[in-house]
Amino acid sequence: MASMTLEDLASQLKKIDFCMLTTKAGSGRISSRPMSNNGDVEYDGDSWFFSYEETRKIAEIESNKDVSLTFTAPPSLLGKPGIFIAIEGVASLVRDKAAFEEHWVANLERWFPEGTDTPGFVLIKVSASSIQYWDGEVTLAGSSARS
Repeated sequence: MASMTLEDLASQLKKIDFCMLTTKAGSGRISSRPMSNNGDVEYDGDSWFFSYEETRKIAEIESNKDVSLTFTAPPSLLGKPGIFIAIEGVASLVRDKAAFEEHWVANLERWFPEGTDTPGFVLIKVSASSIQYWDGEVTLAGSSARS
C-alpha cells in the first residue's frame, strides 16, 4: 500500500475528534490531556484547539512550545485496524478574536458558553514538524509536515 500524503492524513485527522495534547512541564515532566480539534485540521499540518487562558497547559506552552499530539481511530466494522497518528510540533497561542471566529464551531458552546466572547479565551495552534502513523498496513515514521 502506498504511503499517505499530508492531505490524506489531514482527512483522517478531521474524522478523529479527540486527541491527547502533550506538553513539557518545568521539572522535566510531561503532561497530557484530551483535547478536541473539532475537525479543524489544515492540509499544511496545522491543528487548532480552544482553551481557557488560565490553565496549566497554557503556562507550559508559554515556557516550552514543543508539543505532541496523538490521535487514534478505532478499527473498521470490517476488521481493518484503525489508524494511530503521532504529531510532533510547535504550539503558538492566538488571542485574536477574528481567529476565534474563523475556527469556531457551534458545539464548542458546551465548554465555552459565551462563544468567542468567552473571557480568558485562547486558541492553540499546533504546527506539525513531523508526523508518524500506523494504519495496520503501513508505518511511516519521521515524515516532515512542512516542505
